[in-house]
Amino acid sequence: MSAVGAAPIRPRRTMLYVSADIERHLEKAPTLAADSLIFDLHEAVAADAKGRARDRVAAALRRGGFRGQELVLRTNAPDTPWLADELRLAAELPIDAVLFTGLDSADAVAAAQRALDAAGGSHLPIMLMIESPRAVLNAAAMAEAGDRVTCLVVSNANLMVSMRLPETADRVGLLASLSLVVLAARAGGIGCIDGAHLDVADARACEYACRQSRDFGFDGKAVIHPVQLAYTNDAFTPKAKDLEKKRAVVAAMEEARREGRPYALKDGKLLQPSVYEAARRCLALAEAIEQRARQFGVE
Repeated sequence: MSAVGAAPIRPRRTMLYVSADIERHLEKAPTLAADSLIFDLHEAVAADAKGRARDRVAAALRRGGFRGQELVLRTNAPDTPWLADELRLAAELPIDAVLFTGLDSADAVAAAQRALDAAGGSHLPIMLMIESPRAVLNAAAMAEAGDRVTCLVVSNANLMVSMRLPETADRVGLLASLSLVVLAARAGGIGCIDGAHLDVADARACEYACRQSRDFGFDGKAVIHPVQLAYTNDAFTPKAKDLEKKRAVVAAMEEARREGRPYALKDGKLLQPSVYEAARRCLALAEAIEQRARQFGVE
């Protein structure tokens, strides 16, 4: 069971930011067990190094050696002088998606897709940073603004600054915004990724944030350092006891369907078609995660 519906499930438990201007990070990236790698031309690169960063990331991507990671190029904002060159480069590179930053409306998303298409990138899926109050409020429209939008990626840091929020361990000031992003993504049938935890030294706080993200319904979390990969991947990986329950749900529902019933009773609980589909999706995700582990030689 590798898919639910027409599209295969691609795990995005971890999306690791990789500076496009640091050679050692680019060289190490293929060996890292992130589900997605975001090659960052935006905040991770100084203004006077943008051209050099484009050259370095192009060389790294063409050099290859990746192990099934989703490869994403993060661009600068539309009002910068670098975007046009970045879109032309994206169209030529062996990448899986472009991550746009600085967009906050459906019109802006449509314009960005047109610019990408004009640069030769009409084959590339699009991801969107959600990093401002306006973007949060417009997230549902943005998710459906282009026919190739596949994922919303939150920037917690930028969103907190623009909302004038204090830093708190429970992120209470962000909870409404995070829920709106998840709702927008699910309404649009696309993925959603929570923003990175910036305190690399505090593993416990990062683990808490990961589990909070999972419980909100996010597919995964952005990561800024490889040390965060193991416990972030773990937080978004279905556990064996949960998979056992999902298999039991699938078995009960399929037996009911064979008997002509659209629902089943198991352990006194009513199982409906939506529960069946959720269980099938969880099992398909677990299978895709197992495949990712095999690509890294992990049993």
